[in-house]
Amino acid sequence: MYVPAHFEAGPEAIRNLLIRPGAANLVTMTSQGLLATLLPFVYDPDAGEHGALQGHLARNNAQWSEPATGESLVIIQGADAYVSPSWYASKAEHGRVVPTWNYSTAHVYGNLVIHDDPAWLAGQVRRLTGVHEAGFDHPWSVDDAPERYISGQLRAIVGVELVITRIEAKAKLSQNRPDADIDGVVAGLSSRGHSASAADVERARPSRF
Repeated sequence: MYVPAHFEAGPEAIRNLLIRPGAANLVTMTSQGLLATLLPFVYDPDAGEHGALQGHLARNNAQWSEPATGESLVIIQGADAYVSPSWYASKAEHGRVVPTWNYSTAHVYGNLVIHDDPAWLAGQVRRLTGVHEAGFDHPWSVDDAPERYISGQLRAIVGVELVITRIEAKAKLSQNRPDADIDGVVAGLSSRGHSASAADVERARPSRF
C-alpha cells in the first residue's frame, strides 16, 4: 500500500481499526487463484506475537478448504467520505484546491488457521455476538436460542483465524491541509451526516503546538 509519511497510521489508529465492530475482506491466494469473502472478525490481541483476527465462514464456502499459499490478507476499512473543495478556506484565498476522498484502512497480513472444532466455534460466535449486541437495550445471547438449533448452526460453519505477521495502515484524514481547511472539512462532513468521518478528521488533526 502506498502510504505517504503524513498519512501513516499510528498505533492507536491501527488499534481502533482492529477493534471496531464491522466486516472486512479476507483474501487468500490458492491453487484456484485469489479468493475473497467479506465477513465480520473479532480481534484477539493475545493470540500470537501480534494478535489475530478470528471469524467464520459457511462450510459451503470453498475458501476455507482451498489451502492458502503464503500470507493471507484481511482488508479493514474505516469510515470514508468524499471531501468537497468548497469546504476549504483556501478556496476563497487562491482557488488551488481539488476534491479528494478521506479514509482509514489497514492491510493485515498473516497466516490463516482453520478451526473445524465446535468448542472453538462456539466461543468465537459468542465473542462476535457480544461485540455487536453490546449497544442494545436487550442484547441477544446465543443462549436465547434452543441448544439443538445452535448446534446445527455451528455444524454449518468453519472457523478462520488470521494470525497476524504484519500490518500496513493508512489514515488519509486531511492532515496535509491548513488548520482552517480542516475546520471546513469537519463542518462539511458533519453537515452531510458523516459524523464518524468528521470525528476521524478531528482526531487526526496535527497538533497546533
